[in-house]
Amino acid sequence: METQWLLKRTPLAFPINSLKSNTYSPSFKSNPPLSRKMIWQWKREGRILRKDKLVDCASLVQTLARKRMPHVAHQLLLELNSQGLTPDSDTLSALLLCYADNGLFPQAQAIWEEMLNTSSFMPAIPLISKFMDAYGKMGHFHLVQKILDQIILHRFNLLPQVYPVAISCFGKHGQLDLMENTLKEMVLKGFPIDSATGNAFIRHYSIFGSLTKLEAAYARLKRSRHLIDEEGIRAMSFAYIKERKLYKLGEFLDGVGLGRTDLGNLLWNLLLLSYAANFKMKTLQRQFLKMLDSGFLPDLTTFNIRALAFSRMSMFWDLHLSLEHMRHENIAPDLVTYGCVVDAYLDRRLGGNLDFVLNNMNADDSPLILTDPLVFEALGKGDFQSSSEAFMEFNGQMKWTYRQLIAVYLKKQFRRNQIF
Repeated sequence: METQWLLKRTPLAFPINSLKSNTYSPSFKSNPPLSRKMIWQWKREGRILRKDKLVDCASLVQTLARKRMPHVAHQLLLELNSQGLTPDSDTLSALLLCYADNGLFPQAQAIWEEMLNTSSFMPAIPLISKFMDAYGKMGHFHLVQKILDQIILHRFNLLPQVYPVAISCFGKHGQLDLMENTLKEMVLKGFPIDSATGNAFIRHYSIFGSLTKLEAAYARLKRSRHLIDEEGIRAMSFAYIKERKLYKLGEFLDGVGLGRTDLGNLLWNLLLLSYAANFKMKTLQRQFLKMLDSGFLPDLTTFNIRALAFSRMSMFWDLHLSLEHMRHENIAPDLVTYGCVVDAYLDRRLGGNLDFVLNNMNADDSPLILTDPLVFEALGKGDFQSSSEAFMEFNGQMKWTYRQLIAVYLKKQFRRNQIF
């Protein structure tokens, strides 16, 4: 009975222009026997699973959704009903998302409301999350709020899980005021702010908000006695780097606690980066030694932060010592490391001495970039690295080595010098 009521509320004929890039719409709409043939074939292949009087064809509906064919999914539902088969809750959930993802929101809303009015149905959190995201992508944030209000009315026990989902939906689409209002509502109802929600606020404010509001979100997380996670640390660091607030970045990292071992070298690397970006070379060296004394072993990003600073400052002796240290730690250089060497030598017109260095660097290896991307936000990319990345992208079919890339780059530089 519930399925029949649902079919009456969700009309069979959808306007063709409401479907996205579906060239098969007319034939399916005008040929109901085709859907019966599909059902017969799927039954034969065992792709429609029967459970007593219920039928599970959620995977088929999901396939139709990916192919932008929601009207065929609806015909499937009608055909099942005409054969006395009742779709189970998984199938109806898939149909709900099929409609929502294809912009057929009235039909999706009809299924959703009928589900909520069925006492035995308990919507899964992933379903609610995807439903809200479908609305969010289209900018229908009032409908996201409506879903939340309906949960409050019909499924109050789900609120502790649904509030964070709604906050995430608002946040990822830049609706910071709605995100804040939802958080206040959640707290007023007596639900605590968990670690995931607090860290989500930091990520969203780092993208869409001001630095002041980002710092306020971090202060709120600390008051909740939750630790900031790796993504939160990266978001805060990116915001400070973007604003060139490198001193405040150092203060933030020190406050987080450089002794945290659950994040690897992330905190120490960011601290070194804050000094390298300002070319405070003595402090950089001092903090690097402090890192070693604290029991942390340098990784590739650690070495490349220092190498970039040494290269820009033409500190050849320190650069060579850093390369020797890398070899001692069995850490293979990447394209960033080679770029530091090439740029440093060419800037001082010492290209003829490059072979002396390259012979100790496994220059016949295939190029890789394994350095933390935050390094480039603070220090940028060297000319050799940028040129090599563009060259490999343009000539993507060929396999290159560091030595070959350097040869191409040197030839390019030689031609430039000949012209000018």
